Amino acid sequence: MTIVLLIEGKTERAFLPTLRQFLEKRLAGRMPRLDPAPYDGRLPKGDKLKRDVGRLLRTADAVVALTDVYTGGHDFIDARDAKQKMRGWVGSNDQFFAHAAQYEFEVWLIPFWAEIKRLAGHDMGAPGAPESVDHTRPPSVRIKEIFRVGSRGKDYVKARDAQKILRDKNLEDAAKECPELKEFLNTILRLCEGDCL
Repeated sequence: MTIVLLIEGKTERAFLPTLRQFLEKRLAGRMPRLDPAPYDGRLPKGDKLKRDVGRLLRTADAVVALTDVYTGGHDFIDARDAKQKMRGWVGSNDQFFAHAAQYEFEVWLIPFWAEIKRLAGHDMGAPGAPESVDHTRPPSVRIKEIFRVGSRGKDYVKARDAQKILRDKNLEDAAKECPELKEFLNTILRLCEGDCL
């Protein structure tokens, strides 16, 4: 099974080793080939997304798209709206699966706030339920804030620090707090005939 993952950028690439570790434990003997297709920015919209998905499906069994709700603008209201729009742009295709982080990928780091505090060197409280963090102060802003005031004297660098935050973490723990992450993981597990969360 080959699954192409349409992702937006560096932070999502930092997520891939942790995703692979999670899947390897749950899909012994059925591990898919995960081919990331990063865009280094937001995923395309409209006909371009449809064309890209069609091209990728020539050599893959499935395409799983992962976008942020917060893309620098207000294209999407929430994760449900983002997924619905992506499915509409691609059209009827049972090999395409749309997913969205509510509101951006960093929301899936919030469940590991203890590790964020350790890396930042600060005891700032967690921002609350991860997927309730919104456009006005998205998760990456919250993480930048704790790094800025922390004793380690380092700025938050998405790719570097996301990988550190996720190192040796179980995504199942984050999925308990993040329904959109759970849905994303379950799509891949279902495609590979694994047990869903």
